[in-house]
Amino acid sequence: MEIDKKIIKKLIDALEDLKKSLNDKDIISNDDSVEEEIEISKAVVKSPIVGTAYLASEPGAKPFVSVGKKIKKGETIMIVEAMKTMNHVPSSMDGTVKKILVEDGQPVEYDQVLIVLE
Repeated sequence: MEIDKKIIKKLIDALEDLKKSLNDKDIISNDDSVEEEIEISKAVVKSPIVGTAYLASEPGAKPFVSVGKKIKKGETIMIVEAMKTMNHVPSSMDGTVKKILVEDGQPVEYDQVLIVLE
């Protein structure tokens, strides 16, 4: 396969023009809005164990929580299955569910944020 030097020259010129138009600003932006939101909120529920998260008690059942729902401390927010044992994850505080960060059947790690509360 032969490389066309004219095409490469055009690409290099286009990249140089782009670089000049950006005035040496960084192209890569660290858009960590979810992490910033979690840090600002500080009201989160984390996974107590490694396992598989389930948002409802059984397939097809109503989920324990949904965005906008008010929950009380100690209320079950989801189940994390580990080694065939279903572990109910309780809320650590009162609040309103702002964001659910895991999907049904998703593997979760120890101390992973599951839910953000207001």
